[in-house]
Parts: sequence; structure tokens; C-alpha cells
Amino acid sequence: MSVLSAELKQHLSTPLKIGTVEVNSRVLQSPLSGVTDLVFRRLVRRYAPDSMMYTEMVHASEVCHVQRRPKMMEIDPNERPISIQLFDCRPNFLADAAQKAVQEGADTIDINMGCPVNKITKNGGGSSLLRQPEIAETIVRSVVEAVDVPVTVKTRIGWSDEEITILDFARRMQDAGAKMITIHARTRAQGYNGQAKWDWIRQVKEQLRIPVIANGDIFSVETAIQCLQQTGADGVMCSRGTLGYPFLVGEIDYFLKTGILKTPPSVIERLQCAKEHLQALWDYKGQRGIYQSRKHLTWYAKGFPGAQELRDHLAKIETLAQGWQLLDNAINQLARNSFVA
Repeated sequence: MSVLSAELKQHLSTPLKIGTVEVNSRVLQSPLSGVTDLVFRRLVRRYAPDSMMYTEMVHASEVCHVQRRPKMMEIDPNERPISIQLFDCRPNFLADAAQKAVQEGADTIDINMGCPVNKITKNGGGSSLLRQPEIAETIVRSVVEAVDVPVTVKTRIGWSDEEITILDFARRMQDAGAKMITIHARTRAQGYNGQAKWDWIRQVKEQLRIPVIANGDIFSVETAIQCLQQTGADGVMCSRGTLGYPFLVGEIDYFLKTGILKTPPSVIERLQCAKEHLQALWDYKGQRGIYQSRKHLTWYAKGFPGAQELRDHLAKIETLAQGWQLLDNAINQLARNSFVA
């Protein structure tokens, strides 16, 4: 296990201050499109009660043009601290949407300036704002003026290896009033491929006054500690490492607070969590929840004999009963074989 310097360990033992908001955890659950709904956040929150959670990213026009708030903005009053993430390229729309997000109960407003997906970037949102820093600045200033909660930014290190602009961009975000910046240490061109370039986060941390959160390749307690030691960041944000594993944020948080590694859940415990996840999606979304559960269930079904076959079946379920039967059969088989790794 990597070791944190005494100075960094002391820093990470204090609350994370995001403007006027104080968070008693240095580990955050990333906003993930199609993943971090109310159901998923509740599971993560169980193991990480102090951590900041984020909604899925919400298009500002969905908030401004419809009477009913998007379901993605729905917040459980008991899940604080919580941030609603918004995206768009129009400062006035984002300012209006931010006000409505605060009405919904958001403790902070996060602006997505890092999504690499074409349908987002071609319309000027997400990581395309890295190429339009003046517009990005105007967005942050507009949202800061519109709401009385802290405004934060999540972005990447640049558009491509030839356009790594994060040092200038991060300074601009701070100057515009952002109270924290989270940096996914990949370029837009990388998508989610290749290795995260953590060194850029270190360089940003050295020049900013506001908290800098490291994101990218945080898949375990060990990688979180390596990242924090290499970057000196004020915290880490977990993304893909939590897919099918809502325990990760809590495991890292527990280690930072105690220096003790939690015993990871057994395969059977993970599959029992999958059953609970499936049931909660059905209760919350009905049949749509069943369809959405397919990807979640396949993420849980890894690392044991027969996992591939189970994933193939789970990816096609049509009913709650089908999913439960498949998972129960797998759990019973594992129990008979005493497979608890």
C-alpha cells in the first residue's frame, strides 16, 4: 500500500471546504450519465455517509423549458450533501437552471465541462468548452451571480494531446468564481482510454487556491492513495470504479479517516446488493427500471465461476422475477461451492 506524506495526511483529515459548504469527506461520487440516479446514490451513501454525491448531468434546457423538473434532478432530503450537475453552453440558460436546481435542494451547482460524447460537444457543451474558455468563464460568472450556493466545475485536461489547456483554463474558472474544480486527467480525444495523466492535476493544484479534486483511474483504495500522493489533490472523485461496486467511495473514505482497509464484500454480498439494486429500480421506475438494471446487474456479475453466462442472461431480463431468480440461483450455487472470494 502506498503511503501518504504526513503533511498531506493531515490535510486530508480535515473537512473539504467548497466555498461555504463543508463536507466531512475527501472522497466524492462522480456524476455518471445513466448511473447516478437516486437509487444508485442511496447505495453509495450507505457506505459513504459523509461523501458528496452528484446527480446525473442535466441539460439546462430540460430545466428551463418544461414545467415538471427532470426526474434526474430528484433529490432525497436525507442524501445531503448533494450537487446537481448541469450542462449547456448558454450562460443565461445555465443561470436559470441553477436557480431551479437550488430550489430542488442542491448544496452546490456543478457545471459539466468535460463530457467527451459527440452529441454533447457538437452543441457546444461538455469538453468543447475547453476550446471556448471565454464562454466557460462567462458561464461560471453568470451562475455564480444567479445562486447563493457554491458553483464548481468538472472538466478534463484538454481537447487532445496537442491541446492540453488545463492550466490556463483552471485559472480562468477560479477567477470567474468557481469554488472547486474536478479534473478528469484525460483529454477529450482519449475518452476513457489510455492512462490518466495525473501529473497535470498536480500542476493545477500548485497554482490554484480553490480545492482541486482528482478524477480518473480511481479503481481501489490503493489507486486513490497513489493519486493523492502524486497530485497533492484535495480529494478524489470515483467514477467507473463504482460501476457494480457502490462500496468503493466508502472504502476509500474509511481508509483516509482511519488508516484501516475495510474487508471488501464477498461475491455473494455483491450479488445480494445487485438484488437490492434491481428491486429499488423497479420500485422507483417500474419497467423502465428493469431495462436500466440490465447494465448494472452485468457490472455486479464479475470475478467468479459462471459470471460470463450469468451476465449474458442478466443483460436480457424482462421482469423483476427473472432477475431475482438468476441472482438467487447464482448465490445458491456459490454458497454450495463455498465461493466467497
